[in-house]
Amino acid sequence: MSPEAAETGPDLHYSFKDKNLLRQALTHRSYIGEGRGAQAANHNERLEFLGDAVLNLVFSEYLYQTGFNEAEMSRIRSLMVRGSELAKAAGGISLGRALLLGKGEQTSGGRAKQSILAGAFEAVIGAVYLDGGYSAARKTIMGIFGEKLETVIESGHFRDPKTELQELCQKLFGGLPVYRLLKEEGREHEKFFTSGVFISKKLYGRGKGRTKKEAETIAAREALERLKSEDKT
Repeated sequence: MSPEAAETGPDLHYSFKDKNLLRQALTHRSYIGEGRGAQAANHNERLEFLGDAVLNLVFSEYLYQTGFNEAEMSRIRSLMVRGSELAKAAGGISLGRALLLGKGEQTSGGRAKQSILAGAFEAVIGAVYLDGGYSAARKTIMGIFGEKLETVIESGHFRDPKTELQELCQKLFGGLPVYRLLKEEGREHEKFFTSGVFISKKLYGRGKGRTKKEAETIAAREALERLKSEDKT
């Protein structure tokens, strides 16, 4: 990838006034490390730091308007800013093709590495913020993530099943669910746990996992589905 190719930039639907900011956002440390840049400060890690903060602020502001509680907002935001989601977003705007990488990183498939793509995406968001302000950054972020964010919210997958089950049990039965370890199997470092969740002494859900917490979470999810199904009949 030549420096000139980076000028095209990713498919952001945003036009930079300061092209140097875009170039810096696309410049990986490895490119500078080969002596192909003026100084180390020209790589994208400082912009990555800024972009991370901008992403968190935009998602936090959006979620604040939804009425979710703090724990729910935190879980949704965490889902949106994890490395796999940012790398996926980077792929959606063809960010990898525009990166300035050192020869070593290019040879080792750096354009497809999750960590590099996620970091570069954050850097580009940081650059948009500096170039066009918060409004431009927010518009860019929501343009990329808006549909995904709505899907996450509508699916309810961000909710903690154990907390949701506890609240539902208090509402329906005036008591709390009880978790019990039903089975423990496997060798010391390869154990599996089976847990059951009981409501009013009745088994409502069963879950199997590598940890007791995972098993209880799966059991709680099953119990929730059963309770909601009973409520519809």
